Amino acid sequence: MAFSAETFPTLQSPLLRQWRLASGQVLWCYIALHFINHAFGLVSLDAAEAALKLAAFVWQSLPGTLLLYGAAATHVVLALASLHQRHTLKLPPAELLRIGFGLTIPLLLLGHVVGTRVAYEWFGDAPHYRRIVTNLIRSGNTGWQLALLAPGWAHGCMGLNVAFRHHAWFQRWRPALLAAAVGLPLLAAGGFWVMTRELAGVANAVANAGVAPRALLDVIHQQQLGNLRERLLNSYLVLVGAVLVSRMGFAWRRERRARIGVPARGPTP
Repeated sequence: MAFSAETFPTLQSPLLRQWRLASGQVLWCYIALHFINHAFGLVSLDAAEAALKLAAFVWQSLPGTLLLYGAAATHVVLALASLHQRHTLKLPPAELLRIGFGLTIPLLLLGHVVGTRVAYEWFGDAPHYRRIVTNLIRSGNTGWQLALLAPGWAHGCMGLNVAFRHHAWFQRWRPALLAAAVGLPLLAAGGFWVMTRELAGVANAVANAGVAPRALLDVIHQQQLGNLRERLLNSYLVLVGAVLVSRMGFAWRRERRARIGVPARGPTP
């Protein structure tokens, strides 16, 4: 069956917009809890570990798994379909930025799936900050953890602003919400930096003493997980590229129809 821009005529329906908003709120809560976990590092590494253990219990439970990954799949599919149906990408800079940030969310979620669920299922490696941060230090990717969270957080905050900006309660709480939107990532960065400084000595000690059996096992595991993560990320980038190329093809067909006088149908603005 050949699909075209006309195949999905109701993607802009109120019901699907509600599904997109609801799934986005789940992902926003997931990122917010990640930031809160990191922020506990300002208290102590043990406090951050306790918060991470609680978060893992929630998201790795069957309801949490279905909610998180179901929301991720729903949000990404609807977002890509909506992008495909747009008449034009000549949008205000803020809207283009929001779309661009949204396309980075799967990068975070794929990393989460591989680094937590797959690591646990394959190797029995439960998520612990001591292991995660030490591996990030060893690989030189300590900044990557927060860099993946930031665009998704910005996309979620911008989306919530668009969805609720006309509500009286949102206008009333807007200054406090703006302060939280800026302050929470800063607290998370501070907590993650404190944990990194605390565990840097451990990573250096391991490096100076030679590779211990457990450290060597961690390196092997990280290489295998890294290969899987790279394949998944490449597949996602190919999917995004295919959507954009398909969209360009339908735009060309629409322009060609217009030139020969055929009424144009297709994406909605």
